[in-house]
Amino acid sequence: MILRKIAIWGYYTFHSIAGFIPYMLDYFRFQKNSKSFSDRRFKVGLAELYPCLNDNTAKTPFDAHYIYHPAWAARILAKTEPKEHVDISSSLSFVTLVSSFIKVIFYDYRPAELHLPNLSSDAADIVSLPFAENSIPSLSCMHVVEHIGLGRYGDPINPKGDILAVMELKRVVKQGGDLLFVVPVGGVAKIMYNAHRIYTYDLVMEMFTGFTLMDFSLVSDAELHANEFISPASKEDADNCIYGCGCFWFQK
Repeated sequence: MILRKIAIWGYYTFHSIAGFIPYMLDYFRFQKNSKSFSDRRFKVGLAELYPCLNDNTAKTPFDAHYIYHPAWAARILAKTEPKEHVDISSSLSFVTLVSSFIKVIFYDYRPAELHLPNLSSDAADIVSLPFAENSIPSLSCMHVVEHIGLGRYGDPINPKGDILAVMELKRVVKQGGDLLFVVPVGGVAKIMYNAHRIYTYDLVMEMFTGFTLMDFSLVSDAELHANEFISPASKEDADNCIYGCGCFWFQK
């Protein structure tokens, strides 16, 4: 066991050092030319030392889940053109951008101090939303429900927290209204400790029995479609994933 731990430590240490060498070469290359930057326009010295050593990549990296699903949702809202949109705990970048063309009310278990025109923010618990039944025409909750009840963000531990959250979303959305719902999907349903749940396509559809699926799109992690956005996508596409991002547009 000890030898195995030493071997693992050695492996990661070697790869860490080997991976760090190119960054150090970049640093020394800049330092060699740093005097040419020290003119009257800019101050350059040890106090300004702020090396960024891992951005020299062939392509711009991005988190496919959090780039594609807000883009998907924003395009739907541009199409449906609601007078007002309510969001429950989705990404702040999504609600701040969408508020440039739609009035947005944002709620989170940990409220965000956002101060922008056309955007308001308040506290709410997704398992007990402060809205009347059938009251919200346009609602979103994206990459959120998979966390509810796992305690990761300070919420109470509850194995059925996600089910309670979905029940609340279904309760408050207006008859004929739109719900944009995003969760991780894959071929096998899993709980990844306190990080998140992964749902199957069938599990999500079962939770929303009685709702009409208007669109299903997917950020895939399947071998042939890694980080690819598939729209429209199929159940088979979702089942081929381990940790895909399932984007469901439901109508009540």
